[in-house]
Amino acid sequence: MADLIKITMPDGTEKEVEQNTKPIEIAESISPSLAKKSVVAKIDDHFVGMNEGIRFSGKFRLVTKGEDEALKVLRHSTTHLLAQALRRLHPKIHFGVGVAIANGFYYDTDDSDESEKQVAADEFPKIEAEMKKLVQANIPIQHQIVSRKEALKIFAEDPYKIALINDFPADQEITIVKQGDYTDLDRGGLVPSTGWIKHFALTSVAGAYWRGMSDNQMMQRIYGLSEWNPENLEAQKKALEERKERDHRTIGKQMELFFTNPEIGAGLPVWLPNGAAIRRTIEDYLVEKERQNGYMNVYTPVVSNLDLYKRSGHWDHYRDDMFPAMTADDGEQLELRPMNCPSHIEIFEHEPRSYRDLPYRIAEFGQMHRWEKSGALTGLSRVREMTLNDGHTVVAPEQVEPEFKGILQLIRDVYHDFGFTDQDYRFRLSYRDPKNTKKYYDDDAMWEHAQAALKRAMDDMGLDYFEAEGEAAFYGPKLDIQFKTALGNEETMSTIQLDFLLPERFDMKYTGEDGKDHRPVLIHRGVVGTMERFVAFLIEKYKGQFPTWLAPVQAVVIPVNYGAHGDYARNIYSKLMKDGRRIKLDNRDEKLGYLIRDAQVNLKTPYILVVGDQELRDNSVTVRFRGSDQTKEMKIDEFEEMINDDVANYSKGSEKVREMLNK
Repeated sequence: MADLIKITMPDGTEKEVEQNTKPIEIAESISPSLAKKSVVAKIDDHFVGMNEGIRFSGKFRLVTKGEDEALKVLRHSTTHLLAQALRRLHPKIHFGVGVAIANGFYYDTDDSDESEKQVAADEFPKIEAEMKKLVQANIPIQHQIVSRKEALKIFAEDPYKIALINDFPADQEITIVKQGDYTDLDRGGLVPSTGWIKHFALTSVAGAYWRGMSDNQMMQRIYGLSEWNPENLEAQKKALEERKERDHRTIGKQMELFFTNPEIGAGLPVWLPNGAAIRRTIEDYLVEKERQNGYMNVYTPVVSNLDLYKRSGHWDHYRDDMFPAMTADDGEQLELRPMNCPSHIEIFEHEPRSYRDLPYRIAEFGQMHRWEKSGALTGLSRVREMTLNDGHTVVAPEQVEPEFKGILQLIRDVYHDFGFTDQDYRFRLSYRDPKNTKKYYDDDAMWEHAQAALKRAMDDMGLDYFEAEGEAAFYGPKLDIQFKTALGNEETMSTIQLDFLLPERFDMKYTGEDGKDHRPVLIHRGVVGTMERFVAFLIEKYKGQFPTWLAPVQAVVIPVNYGAHGDYARNIYSKLMKDGRRIKLDNRDEKLGYLIRDAQVNLKTPYILVVGDQELRDNSVTVRFRGSDQTKEMKIDEFEEMINDDVANYSKGSEKVREMLNK
């Protein structure tokens, strides 16, 4: 008689079943309809295929098609379907790892036959056709436990699978999946057969280093989509096209905002005049906003003595993410700074401070360097050189909570001016993992006090938040403000961090009312993060169609005939330039329609001003509004007043413009 195991059902009832009972058998005993829509089972946190035997006791649950976990299983199963089709078309192909991701799946491949090219996108129809044949064959998907020796023999011709097997702990079970003539490593818990995988599409290929390390082999990563029904697949395709259209790298090239060049260096973007105009506008706005909130702006060196970062702890905690140290001719070791805080601490300590100086607020657009892996570098969003909108406040302990609230209000005011609403972001209180003493400074009292202070401040402000253990900085807890990007990812936009550690390490002090030395608290804050990532976020949010105050070119003046109307166009150009507007005079010898389209499509200009005979007679301009077919003849002074009002209202824009476009 087979051994019995005990499973606990979702309603809490316990059942004894024979070991290796299949989930499909349990599902059918409950309801035939339940069995038909059950994709996979879970025993505790482990997926078990419907036709796999249950080998251990635990909490049992059936995962049905409507659940997120079921979609993840489907996408994971599709990676194996893709691999089986590729193996048939490319017999010598090697496989790395296949992964289900938020919007689909990918599999890393390497074609070992040097006479053939790596898989290219133009081969996708052929691959998809082969995948559909496998779906029609409805091949059972079965799992099997094998010994390490057997696994090494099975995958002897695939170096990537051998590498994975050799990295498994000695006591780890090795599970393989068999799908007809195809075998792969897999932990278990896939759909019952290939017939379940009906709606999929391959979407793109990209290079990816094996295990994400630039010293390793470059592989070919094949991306795809997989859904339960054709409607969802089409929706995902449309969403993917939308993401491509919003990609800041594509728009950045089209609008001539920035570029990267390997001759300059990977991950080192060059800001072109249009991109620099956006960045400078943001920086000027934030400097003024900081001034109004009591900050003093400073400049500090981009390179410092390495001992400064050893003292701060950055060298111990972030060494792998820092550039290699440089040795000067006198033996001094210098380091490209990974963070600005040690320099700002030195400014505070430059002269004696008293309680009357607190809160002591300084800010800087501080250039920093991080040693990002080359495979992770992406446009402006992942770079090796970045400029952080950084700020630090030194406060007395009793000032922590009011200062935290003031910083958070500053951030929310900035968000308002950029057109963000409360629905665009959420608050995350990031705590330490108390078990990870290597990553986090080991002082329980400090952490408990700091985390409680953040939580209390958020509660006082009546703001909703969620808590995340293990997301804190090594020196203290923080509030992270999480945004959903236009491409569907969640990223940290702003942060406020409490720091009780660095004041200790740098022996920071101030003289209190009692005439004695006291230890302050340091608050780190970034209002919009780095300029690089923030501009990338804005490009994708606005799809390049920036509100007028941010647009790199706010208006283009186009004379119908340069010989007849050029002087008049130049006068308008000069008048608006003196107002501080970013204006382009397009005097190219091209057809009027071409010039208008270029300003609309490539520059995405908010206003196009056409001037011809009638405008010259009337001392006016004909205004074409972005995003509308409407045009309106306006006196120059009237347009000047309107565009200035548009800029002054930041992302809210001009009420007058909205009224005209809504008529």
